[in-house]
Amino acid sequence: MSASEYNRRLREAARKAQRDIQREVDRVNRENKRKVDDYNRRVDQHNRREIDRVNRANKKAVDDYNRKAEQHNQKVIADINRRLSSPSTRTVTYQPVERALVDRVHGAINFDDGREYDVFLSYARIDGEDTAKTLAAALEERGVSVWIDAVAIQPGKSQSLQMDSGLRKARAGIAVLTAAYLAGRFWTQRELGVLLNKPTLIPVLHGVTFDDVKEYSGILPDLAGFTTAQDGIDTIADKIAPALTQAEPA
Repeated sequence: MSASEYNRRLREAARKAQRDIQREVDRVNRENKRKVDDYNRRVDQHNRREIDRVNRANKKAVDDYNRKAEQHNQKVIADINRRLSSPSTRTVTYQPVERALVDRVHGAINFDDGREYDVFLSYARIDGEDTAKTLAAALEERGVSVWIDAVAIQPGKSQSLQMDSGLRKARAGIAVLTAAYLAGRFWTQRELGVLLNKPTLIPVLHGVTFDDVKEYSGILPDLAGFTTAQDGIDTIADKIAPALTQAEPA
């Protein structure tokens, strides 16, 4: 083989090798591009799913917040409307003994003692629960904070300890006196025993008379109080609330 032929074949082999290398490079590049495209597509799908999830979560959080805010606003508006439409705009007429009781209780309360509640509401569940709950709600509407077991008692904890705690946290006491209360049930006896030591006890009679109360061991020496036989719960709340708030009774 001549030198020129050898050189020709050598150049041909080099060109073929170059073409093979280029084809392999192109193949590898195409494969890498396919893998990169597949990876980018998966990442894009993942990102879109994650963005959608975050957006849904954010929308739910915003919707929940807006719903709670709307409920709160409606409650505030309803409370303002109640306050504008009732207690402050009604004229309360006291019997002399009622006015004396309100003045005495108001004068005996230390409004700066740091206690959590304005009043502890004691009642016999068997015949006084509805009246007590209605009275508590009416007083709360008038700005009086009420400790009542139907709301404050937590299941799973000692009821007696929670009742004792409620008595300590309240500046004054209201006893809804009913037939069952006067019968001397355990809880009401215990509560009344504590409340009688306060100069801030306010009796509310329901279904019983002052004569009935007088027969009950003379527990109320001055027999002062309010009675549902004479006034509705709203009126009684109107009369009691000034005794339990810092403003001087009108």
